[in-house]
Amino acid sequence: MKFKLLLSALTSFRNLGIFILLMFVSVNLTGRMDYITLGLPILCYLGLSLQSFTSKKFQDNFIHNSKKKLIKNLNETCIKLAADTKRYTNAAYYKKLCSILQDKSEIVQAYHKDEFNYLKERITEQTLNLVITYIKLLRNFCKRSRDLNLKDVNHIMERVNQNTRKLNFITDQNVLEDLKRTIELDEKILARMKEEKQDLERIDTKLDYISSTVNMFKHQIGHSLESEEMLEKIENTLNEAMALETVLDQRQRRKNSAY
Repeated sequence: MKFKLLLSALTSFRNLGIFILLMFVSVNLTGRMDYITLGLPILCYLGLSLQSFTSKKFQDNFIHNSKKKLIKNLNETCIKLAADTKRYTNAAYYKKLCSILQDKSEIVQAYHKDEFNYLKERITEQTLNLVITYIKLLRNFCKRSRDLNLKDVNHIMERVNQNTRKLNFITDQNVLEDLKRTIELDEKILARMKEEKQDLERIDTKLDYISSTVNMFKHQIGHSLESEEMLEKIENTLNEAMALETVLDQRQRRKNSAY
């Protein structure tokens, strides 16, 4: 952070402009360009850069511009992720995606109207992070829902029931053991499908909660009702959503490696 601040001070339009002007005047007055001629302009330039580096106003402007750039990048990330995610959504979830994107756009617009408000700036940043997490969870949910719907649960359950009934009529021990292993494998598949369904229900509930939270913040920011309590709530919601995303990703990787 300090290195970027120093670099910003050194490349400041004011500091570079004065340096070039002093160098031009010095060279024209002396008629030569050497270390002595350039010494004063360089010292002035370094002094002005140091002044900028230690100036609270310059630091505040630097932080504000950095946040402004970050918010712009986060907003663009939301748009790119949404463009990719909409391919996996059905009509109902595409509508939900459009709804939270609209709320996000209104929050960003409200920020630009009062972008020097630190609290609004911070809330906007965290809201965009929350929307990004929402979109990632939505994509996870839609892809896994589609995969789960392709599996015929009733067919597997019926096969388990049929094979279980056969156990009472088989006398060949080898055939019996094979049938038991088949039933065990089918029951594991059913257990994984049940666990997958529970995961999807958790994601769906979290998606609705995030969407409602963002919508509430949109109205509060629109009426300039932002507060520290509001910031704390959105950070807690973001942390919970990111934790859920991490757990689901780890579980999915374990399932993939098991296959």
